[in-house]
Amino acid sequence: MFQRIVTYFEQQSFGVCTYLAERLKLSTGRVRLFFIYSSFLAVGFPIVFYVLAAFVLDVRRYMRKIRTRIWDL
Repeated sequence: MFQRIVTYFEQQSFGVCTYLAERLKLSTGRVRLFFIYSSFLAVGFPIVFYVLAAFVLDVRRYMRKIRTRIWDL
C-alpha cells in the first residue's frame, strides 16, 4: 500500500527535484531530502520555492510545446 502511494506521487510530481538533480549532477534522493530537511528548518520557505519552480518548469514545458507547433507549420 505504501509503495503504491510513493509511486503515485513520483509519477504525479512536478519534476522539480529531478530537474535540479540533473542540472547539479546529484542524486534525486539527496535533493528531495534537502527540500524536506530545509523546509523543517526554514519554516516552509523551500516549499514556496518548490511551488514557484514547479510553476516556472510548467510554463517552460508549455512554451516548448507551442514553439514546436509554430515551427512545424
